[in-house]
Amino acid sequence: MKLAAKIPKFIRHYINGTHVESIGGETIPVTNPISQQQYATLSVGSTHDVDLAVAAATSAFHESGWATFSARQRSTVLHAIADAIERRGDLLAEFETFDTGLPIKQSRGQASRAAENFRFFAEICGSIHEDAFRTNAQIGYVIRKPKGVAGLITPWNVPFMLATWKLAPCLASGCSVILKPAELTPLSASIFPEIMEEAGLPKGVFNMVHGIGEDAGAALVAHPGVPLISFTGETTTGKIIMRSAADNLKSLSMELGGKSPCVIFADADIESALNSSLFGVFSLNGERCTAGSRILVEQSIYDEFVDKFSERAKNIRIGDPSNPETELGALVSTEHYERVLNYVEAGKNEGARLTAGGSRPKHLSSGNYLSATVFADVKRDMRIFQEEIFGPVVCITPFKDEKEAISLANDTRYGLAAYIWTTNLQRGHRVAHQVIAGMLWLNSHNVRDLRTPFGGVKASGLGREGGQHSLDFFTETSIVHIALGDTHVAKFGAK
Repeated sequence: MKLAAKIPKFIRHYINGTHVESIGGETIPVTNPISQQQYATLSVGSTHDVDLAVAAATSAFHESGWATFSARQRSTVLHAIADAIERRGDLLAEFETFDTGLPIKQSRGQASRAAENFRFFAEICGSIHEDAFRTNAQIGYVIRKPKGVAGLITPWNVPFMLATWKLAPCLASGCSVILKPAELTPLSASIFPEIMEEAGLPKGVFNMVHGIGEDAGAALVAHPGVPLISFTGETTTGKIIMRSAADNLKSLSMELGGKSPCVIFADADIESALNSSLFGVFSLNGERCTAGSRILVEQSIYDEFVDKFSERAKNIRIGDPSNPETELGALVSTEHYERVLNYVEAGKNEGARLTAGGSRPKHLSSGNYLSATVFADVKRDMRIFQEEIFGPVVCITPFKDEKEAISLANDTRYGLAAYIWTTNLQRGHRVAHQVIAGMLWLNSHNVRDLRTPFGGVKASGLGREGGQHSLDFFTETSIVHIALGDTHVAKFGAK
């Protein structure tokens, strides 16, 4: 069956186990990043649709039994979800590539990673430990319970995998959920309902409301019946969410923007650093929060590195995302494509040296395509150095010594990731301890252990997810104190 026959023409909300249209009937078109033509109609939610979803999720939290399932019972369902994802791996990858413009080879990897997210939390949900503390006078034991209805707001880049990143620990913890996928890329999320049903998740535990962030997303954040929000997206939106969530003192986990440095010292394994830095900024079309989009290179190897990096960038295969040989596909939307092109013009106007790319490839007359773009001699006060571009555009800047490298690395408002390349491990650790970032890789690219904390500092977010850190976010702790004998209390008011 051809892909077109598998794509739904109307993507609806999923509330309390049923596909439903918006109460007010509102819809928007969804377009393909290559043809730029509408391929589906999307229901867009409002406050009323969110109210229905919250009611369903609340009822399921209290009445379905999911919140009180044993760890083994929840683990069985999560493994079944992983199985269901794996059975649909090829379709999910095709949907993701069609909807986002990501190269199919990379989409297949993301589909596999999505199943692994559920498999991982299925295996560790039994490790939601509850401590005990004993003294001579009393013993106290900790009760850990799911917090309730969780609102998960996910981005348009690698949308299915990033949704599972939140859904898996949320469900492992016993919460019920309302997912609000990005309106630009809703196609792969449309498969979630059948996956959850097939796995045996109780009705109402998983709900999904589509729509615009300013409407459906804002209603979800403001709803008093949703005590926690996990959000991945742009920093400005994160600030709006914080202000809205403050009224109800919601728990927040927010992974926001990034402008991550990749610091390369002269003694580094240059070939490995080249491979990693190229992949780190041009994979996923450069639309990744942890992209090493500022490459800082020691002066003595700077010219050689720029030449080699630029030549490799020129050879990156760009084209039809469905072609397995493609390395760089189409950007997600015309609006985003134009935004990235504006940054390319800003780099030229500010005096950076364009050494590769900067325009549409000659062999592609239409679609949101931009060649792998490299700017050298970028100064720290330039917009392309300071602002998140979120596309296949990289800045290369020289530094003269360790002190300047650290200063340049920290000279942005962001602090999500950082990459350091040197064979001097003393210096590597020293620099890693001084670069302000939530996650750092030394002589490695973005390889992530799912047990480790993921998140940033400064304008890159707050909170941590991953492994036990995710379980901590989705659960609440109480402690029960029990006297082991007679208590000695001052007798106020006694005669």
